[in-house]
Amino acid sequence: MDRQSVYSARVYESNFGDVDDTRLQLQSQLETFILDFRLDNNFVYRDQLRENALLKKFYCDVDIKDLISFNEELAHRLVSEPAEIIPLFEAALKKCTHRIVFPHEKTVDLPDHQLLLHSDADDVSIRNLDSMTIARMVRVPGIVIGASVMSSKATELNIQCRNCNHSQVLPILGGFTGVTLPRQCGRKRLPKDPTPTCPLDPYFVLHEKCRFVDQQVIKLQEAPDQVPVGELPRHVLITADRYLTNRVVPGSRCTVMGIFSIYQNKASKNSSTGGAVAIRTPYLRAVGIQTDIDQAAKGNATFSEEEEQEFLELSRRPDLYNIMADCIAPSIYGNRDIKKAILCLLLGGSKKILPDGMRLRGDINVLLLGDPGTAKSQLLKFVEKAAPISIYTSGKGSSAAGLTASVQRDQSTREFYLEGGAMVLADGGVVCIDEFDKMRDEDRVAIHEAMEQQTISIAKAGITTILNARTSVLAAANPIFGRYDDMKTPGENIDFQTTILSRFDMIFIVKDEHTREKDERMAKHVMAIHMDGRGAEDVAESEIPVQKMRRYITYCKTRCAPRLSPEAAEKLSSHFVSIRRQVHAAEIEANTRSSIPITVRQLEAIVRITESLAKLTLSPIATEAHVDEAIRLFLCSTMDAVNQGSNQGSREMNDEVSRLEAELKRRLPIGWSTSLATLRREMVEGKGYSEQALNRSLMLLQRRDTIMFRNQGAQVYRNGA
Repeated sequence: MDRQSVYSARVYESNFGDVDDTRLQLQSQLETFILDFRLDNNFVYRDQLRENALLKKFYCDVDIKDLISFNEELAHRLVSEPAEIIPLFEAALKKCTHRIVFPHEKTVDLPDHQLLLHSDADDVSIRNLDSMTIARMVRVPGIVIGASVMSSKATELNIQCRNCNHSQVLPILGGFTGVTLPRQCGRKRLPKDPTPTCPLDPYFVLHEKCRFVDQQVIKLQEAPDQVPVGELPRHVLITADRYLTNRVVPGSRCTVMGIFSIYQNKASKNSSTGGAVAIRTPYLRAVGIQTDIDQAAKGNATFSEEEEQEFLELSRRPDLYNIMADCIAPSIYGNRDIKKAILCLLLGGSKKILPDGMRLRGDINVLLLGDPGTAKSQLLKFVEKAAPISIYTSGKGSSAAGLTASVQRDQSTREFYLEGGAMVLADGGVVCIDEFDKMRDEDRVAIHEAMEQQTISIAKAGITTILNARTSVLAAANPIFGRYDDMKTPGENIDFQTTILSRFDMIFIVKDEHTREKDERMAKHVMAIHMDGRGAEDVAESEIPVQKMRRYITYCKTRCAPRLSPEAAEKLSSHFVSIRRQVHAAEIEANTRSSIPITVRQLEAIVRITESLAKLTLSPIATEAHVDEAIRLFLCSTMDAVNQGSNQGSREMNDEVSRLEAELKRRLPIGWSTSLATLRREMVEGKGYSEQALNRSLMLLQRRDTIMFRNQGAQVYRNGA
């Protein structure tokens, strides 16, 4: 539909050739369906109409499958000629409500009813909507990327002539269709009428006598997993009215049942075809919106009995944890603990809502920090494929608005509306952010709230709102110098602030270590992949394919929310106290604060890891065994990162560095420069300082803008105090 082409179609009912009797017959058949359709001796729609009418909600949600089993021809007509049948159906609903709720009253002023439809028919993707589907019922899945504010749409327009006060009512069809006011007065004139004829365009609208309904315009975009390689995602406008408004928010995945329609776009000044009569813009008139009820599994998760039985058997396997870890990125050699951490991230902990309404997040965030060539980006790419909902983005190409939400202006109404970014669109899934260190600081700050509170607060352009961003974040970054320098402390290697580091549950420092045995095994593994596409090791992928793993993860997330047992909680709290004591002692010894914080957030992180391990085996209670593994993962990730380079941060080294700094400042007055080789000769060979202390003191002075390097680092220039 993106390529504008000329075609003709009948969108709304044509009056010629239609017989009123046929319409009445259809309406009576529909009434019979509403009143007499039964499922297991329950009058489904009769009961639904009664309940809704008593709640002052005048709509009925009909499953097309029921209509097919009742009257197949009628269902076929509804799908192929929806614009003709739906008004009859709604009239039948109104009549049935009168019969069911007010059987003894002759006349009751009931409002117009709305028909909502849903079905299990095959989906039609947005890019497959073409001229053959116009005026037919289609079922389109996608992600909502924008929703306009509610507006009022007139269904009956009451107009009056300003000359002779003649009034008439103009009916207006739904969707984007409008109406043109008559140019001439419609009053019937008598043959010898002395009054002058009314002028042209005499009518004006009497707003207080018109009938209005609520209407909302939704922008639906193809889900990322449905877009073909190398193509841009397409989108379509959807108009929803009455009870279908305010059903969805930006970021939610939904399936829309609607009539594929077209409307005359306003002629733009620049386009040659903008005002062409035959060219129309397509849109969808919604007659039913199905959102995924459980946000945790937004992939429309329904499981067959055989599948559930298979998953229950899988969960009882004693080696399930190791097998699932091996199935994560099987083409990547080693990194066993990182794969286990990613498995925990995919499963997530348990969300908790406290009695005072406070929410505790259950999603796990992981940071991979390390040398280039250690397969960090490949792990992220695999997670994008394996997670039920995921979005992959790179740090340099991501802005704060692109990650959170942006405010856009509607072209037609000139009003502002919100469009969700990556964190909102991946609600209930995983956001993979590569090159996390290359992001600008002001953009990185934007995701602070999303990572801990799991919401995004917006206050822009008169819009103040809070969007859900219940996502796990998997980020990959390089150290400051490209490679991790063992001679430096974590604070000197990591360019992140404590505020963002404390939000990561596990921080892995991935080093490219050189040992002969490891290099030989890795070379063998890579060669085997290049030769026949499989690793040299016995890969477990044959046991659990990615598709099955994704389904199992979705099943675990929907069916299980484990809680800690009292023994596990006791063990966790005592271990956290000992970790804090250990870190505090290390900080006192090194005389410096750790750049990777160990706070209460880290205790909650271990709780979440424990819950995710219990969730893997569908266990409702997290035991001490789960706690032991969670603590082991935490120790080999975040605690290992804290202790990196701690032996270099000894007191003697710090004393030597501070003495050397004072010496360098005396040697280099402000505005003077000297070569690095001269400094090294004087300080290391002449005065006996260590090379390591000289490197560290130069780096610290450079960070404080006391000195700067010139000529590719060969000259040292003193530019400040």
